[in-house]
Amino acid sequence: MKVTDHIKQANGKTLFSFEVIPPQKGKNIQDLYNNIDPLMEFNPPFIDVTTSREEYVYIDKGNGLLDKRITRMRPGTVGICASIMHKYGVDAIPHILCGGFTKEETEYVLVDCHYLGLDNVMALRGDAMKDEPYFKPVAGGNAFASELVKQIVNLNQGKYLHDDVLVEHNSNFCIGVAGYPEKHMEAPSLVTDLKRLKEKVDAGADYVVTQMFFDNTKYFEFVEKAKAIGINVPIIPGIKPIAVKRHLQILPQVFKIDLPQDLIDAVEACKDNAAVRQAGIEFAIQQSKELKAAGVPVLHYYSMGKSDNIKAIASQLF
Repeated sequence: MKVTDHIKQANGKTLFSFEVIPPQKGKNIQDLYNNIDPLMEFNPPFIDVTTSREEYVYIDKGNGLLDKRITRMRPGTVGICASIMHKYGVDAIPHILCGGFTKEETEYVLVDCHYLGLDNVMALRGDAMKDEPYFKPVAGGNAFASELVKQIVNLNQGKYLHDDVLVEHNSNFCIGVAGYPEKHMEAPSLVTDLKRLKEKVDAGADYVVTQMFFDNTKYFEFVEKAKAIGINVPIIPGIKPIAVKRHLQILPQVFKIDLPQDLIDAVEACKDNAAVRQAGIEFAIQQSKELKAAGVPVLHYYSMGKSDNIKAIASQLF
């Protein structure tokens, strides 16, 4: 079922969803199931599965020489989505990236998703590679998420890239995109960033999931500004509980977001990371309660492979 249909059928009730990352190559998928299992009691209508960019690894050839190779450390997004749907009977949403994929490769992935019965996809530009100063699409790839959305919409309409195909059964993907309450790190202003979001929605995106934020006021203001320029699709808040002290430095640095002073003070007062994890849970519970009271369509949690804190939060809300 489409995410938008899940929201409509909820009749104003806030739904629970979360995001998982594929296991690294060589790891057992049971590790992923072990983190999904405790969250199923909260009846998530859908689960997102991230896609990792390719990255460089250096193989020591001896004599001081290194061989530079490209690899993907966490492949298998589409297969994991199929496994989740089969095992749990819930919709799984693969993240589809511009970065690292040609348009042809993207089309093949989308065809696989269609054959597997996936009704939703999340269209993302993706980040720059670790050794690149800024994002660069591969030759023949989509440069922007709006272009990726257009490609998905074209496929929904039976329009393939190069082949004149007699289409008997179109895909009908519900398309999600990312939104940034505190603006994307590369955007010169929030106004400009909202224009880019509107381009994605105008291209055919059906809903928005936000980057993590910790100040609900910024989410509410973001939604109002989005509506003011004609963005009328559901905007789902993305929530990540603080789990370790170094998040105070890492999250603002990587995601260019602000942390509320009361959260900073609570974390800095903790003697160890177990206490930090509890402080993060307590803050996220209060944050989630306020969002739920405001009638957000879904509370979407970034689990990052661990579910104990998400379960502690959800148990107080669902």
